[in-house]
Amino acid sequence: MTKSIALTFWGVLLALVGVAQQKPNIVLIYADDLGYGDLSCYGAKTVRTPNIDKVAAEGLRFSRAHATAATCTPSRYTLMTGQYAWRKSGTGIAPGDAALLIPTDRATLPRLLQRAGYQTGVVGKWHLGLGLKGGPDWNGEIKPGPREIGFNYSFLLPATGDRVPCVYVENGRIVGLNPADPVQVSYREPVGNEPTGKDHPELLKMKHSHGHNQTIINGVGRIGYMTGGKAARWVDEDMADVLTQKATAFIETNRKAPFFLYFSTHDIHVPRMPHSRFVGKSGMGPRGDVILQLDWCVGEVMKALDRLGLKQNTLVIISSDNGPVIDDGYQDEAVTKLGTHQPAGPLRGGKYSAFEAGTRVPFIVRWPGRVRTGVSDALMSQVDLPASLAALAGQKPAPGEVPDSFNTLNTLLGKENKGRAYVVEQALNNTLSVVRGDWKYIEPSNGPTVEKNTNTELGNAQQPQLYNLKADRGETKNRAGEQPQLVDELRQLLESVRGSDRK
Repeated sequence: MTKSIALTFWGVLLALVGVAQQKPNIVLIYADDLGYGDLSCYGAKTVRTPNIDKVAAEGLRFSRAHATAATCTPSRYTLMTGQYAWRKSGTGIAPGDAALLIPTDRATLPRLLQRAGYQTGVVGKWHLGLGLKGGPDWNGEIKPGPREIGFNYSFLLPATGDRVPCVYVENGRIVGLNPADPVQVSYREPVGNEPTGKDHPELLKMKHSHGHNQTIINGVGRIGYMTGGKAARWVDEDMADVLTQKATAFIETNRKAPFFLYFSTHDIHVPRMPHSRFVGKSGMGPRGDVILQLDWCVGEVMKALDRLGLKQNTLVIISSDNGPVIDDGYQDEAVTKLGTHQPAGPLRGGKYSAFEAGTRVPFIVRWPGRVRTGVSDALMSQVDLPASLAALAGQKPAPGEVPDSFNTLNTLLGKENKGRAYVVEQALNNTLSVVRGDWKYIEPSNGPTVEKNTNTELGNAQQPQLYNLKADRGETKNRAGEQPQLVDELRQLLESVRGSDRK
């Protein structure tokens, strides 16, 4: 009885601390390659995601929310800076040894929140470059990096799970590095004498389908060459547990003051190497299993908020950096075991594509008592998160600080259903599209129509494309020939955005 009373008292005390703290905590869970149809709250039948579904049921689920690009690095650059990545050269898919892509003197989402008194942390996939031009010194202090653009704490995968170096970096240092075994990384030529997937396929526990045949780490071929750092190398199967523990530890450490956690999960990106707890549980192979693993990660973060009495004063956002891809370089049964599951739901295309599935992604917001519950069909873009979350924290960015980011906080909270006037989408080869109301315009492009390795329709065509997304979500009928005036209006809108001086 005494213990029960003490626990009750502690829970009430924690809740009162949350109430007294006026500024809400912000947790942004940013999944990787998660498609519009990959969650059961978005219509998936084959795989179930109960933890994410619960967040959606307690909050607002958006049906027309977009990442800004159909690939990872540009989406993340825009998310951090509030500037479309296509405005800055060198913001395509970054190699693992790229220098920091974000100038250290510009405003960023975490820096705006720091101004408001927030403790800021990033855990998980980074893929925005580290260090100075020429790449970082992996064996010393790795900077500039997250700290120099506004994060108080960082625990990172430097790039992606399929790229070297396969080590964690915490606050600018490789975790567990033995100085006697320094790390070397190259994306140009082999370093050291590590076996590669190309030359030693017999050493692989997951074979590649295209690319991913360079240095073997943990039985998996990677993009790029690496040697050294053996004691510091990650184990893919443990990655979700490691990252989730770091995310919940950040919440625990900063529970008494407003905090911003950017939890950038590795799942469901390749290589899909789920923990043994999830292996075989989806019936869809590793891709389905890591969807279950992602759902578990979300559940653990929600449990931490509950346990610490922070749920009522925490805004939670769950989304993805781009749309889905099935075979993205490994023979992991994603294609053969897909069955009736539709990762893109009713949408056309996927990761890399100018069609809707490239950037229209799950987007869920929960803040009990402050965000209305239900479904919103408001047009939304992740480019607006810097300005909107700054407004939530009582900050107003100076002119030009987050130049393409608009304050859409009322839409984010469900107070209005107006949404954005337009959304700009960026495909793999920088083909741009614009959505206004029910209509979508894809500019002409000479790029390939299909990404053959991944079997993804890219949406490129030499003629303009116009689709009515309300009547034709699957973008099956090009209406450009029937609506030349509308085509011209949307072309001019896109050109006005492209030509605006927002640096």
